[in-house]
Amino acid sequence: MAAYAELGNDHYTAPNSLWPYADITSGDAYKGGDGTGDIQEFNWMELFKINTPNNPLLDTKWYRLYVGVSRCNEALKRLNAISDADFPNKKQRIAEMHFLRGHQYFLLKTFFNHIPWIDETIEGNDFGTVSNTALTSKQLWEKIAAEFQDGVTNLSENQSDAGRPNKFTAMAYLAKVKLFMAYEQDDNNNVTSINSSLLNEVVTLTNQVINSGKYALFSDFAYNFLWEKDKNSTESVFAIQRSINDGTPKGRLDWGSMLNYPMNPEYGCCGFHIGSQNLMNSFKTDPASGLPLFDTFNNSDVVEGADFTTNSFDVRIDHTLAVPGKPYKYDPTFIYQKGWSRSGVTYGHFASMKEVQHYKCACFQKVPPFMAASKNTDIIRFADVLLWKAEALIELSRQNEALPIINEIRTRALNSAAKLKDANGNALSNYKMDTYQPGVNCIWTKDYARTAMRWERRMEFAMEGIRFFDLVRWGIAADYLNKYFAVEMTKKQYLKDGQFTKGKHECFPIPQKQIDFSKGLYKQNVGW
Repeated sequence: MAAYAELGNDHYTAPNSLWPYADITSGDAYKGGDGTGDIQEFNWMELFKINTPNNPLLDTKWYRLYVGVSRCNEALKRLNAISDADFPNKKQRIAEMHFLRGHQYFLLKTFFNHIPWIDETIEGNDFGTVSNTALTSKQLWEKIAAEFQDGVTNLSENQSDAGRPNKFTAMAYLAKVKLFMAYEQDDNNNVTSINSSLLNEVVTLTNQVINSGKYALFSDFAYNFLWEKDKNSTESVFAIQRSINDGTPKGRLDWGSMLNYPMNPEYGCCGFHIGSQNLMNSFKTDPASGLPLFDTFNNSDVVEGADFTTNSFDVRIDHTLAVPGKPYKYDPTFIYQKGWSRSGVTYGHFASMKEVQHYKCACFQKVPPFMAASKNTDIIRFADVLLWKAEALIELSRQNEALPIINEIRTRALNSAAKLKDANGNALSNYKMDTYQPGVNCIWTKDYARTAMRWERRMEFAMEGIRFFDLVRWGIAADYLNKYFAVEMTKKQYLKDGQFTKGKHECFPIPQKQIDFSKGLYKQNVGW
């Protein structure tokens, strides 16, 4: 229980919803809040070049992730000491602990790259003798994959407790690890090759998850972001379990997102996690074809008002970003106002909506001076599993097999406008989407399919704490983000200090406090 509890031991300074680490670092979001000095450590991360190994919130995140590892290790020690006869569920619980530890290590690897591998065999204070360079990057990935493979082998297909991973949950997470492993990178984070054998494993694993019959896309995209719909749903493959009114003073609320509510009387604080102008513009579509404007989306800026009728849009825009004058959280009587922004001059007004809940929701609770909700935090959605498969197929030059998968995601999106109405029943924007139809509205080459798939991932998972790690996996982070800064700094002055250094900023620095604690045993990442 302690190992599971760590998933929900959330705090806005080191959230388990990864918005500071993957949204504000990817060009999808601005930090938000009351200017750049409000939790300035996140501002350092957003701008890259002013971030340092002394960032205390990166040290906090490292520490919290290793607390999660430690709890799994302690549980494994105790489980290993019990006989199968005394505890028939022993093998199952051990597999669950490997799964949870694999999750913590996956985050540590993608955050910090070179990390010490500490498991249940380490005795006493001997963890202080384990170097973060004892294992190569490939060996670390193999260790993480083995954690989930144990779940594939030993977990049952069904669990009586919804929050526990099952065999297919482990398969999904293993597919994710194998996909990251497939983009083989050198010590400077350059993608040197893409491993087709690993990609084939991704296809096999995702097929098993898809064919299990346990998961399916919601009929409406909105349901993923509503407490009453997304409670261990068919689209939720693995989630952090939240609760309210559970006999404890504050339940197990999502403290990681508590800063992301608007500054209005119904909420009160704090205006973090604001959608970027670049992200807002990316939702525009070609009015003729209904497809994304891959090359021209950022030629003009979308602002509140008439722009939403004169342009055409991907439906997911109004599920993702709040816009002044439009209903907030699907309530036609609850209209988002410019005045709800905390620092509109610095960050604009496009607040994130996915992770927050309506103030009238039974899941919502004020935690003065903040507020939070008990909606589960999805770590893996079924849409992710589908797009992992599509990505692997495209890189295997099987893009025609990926086409129906991407179109399935787009079809669900274009059919998700029912809740996006004003008080008169009118659509909130001019929605114009279509599927990819080779020979009609596109030419479905491998390169085009790759572009379409990567775009689809952005539209589908925008503001869900995923994007930065995609850019790094694909090896395009430096080029992508420096182009973003070059344009976006002309719109948001504080971004003038933004600069991504290739071969350095693909991972966060090993916290200096951890290097000091190890008495210099830990080695700093390249470039830092």
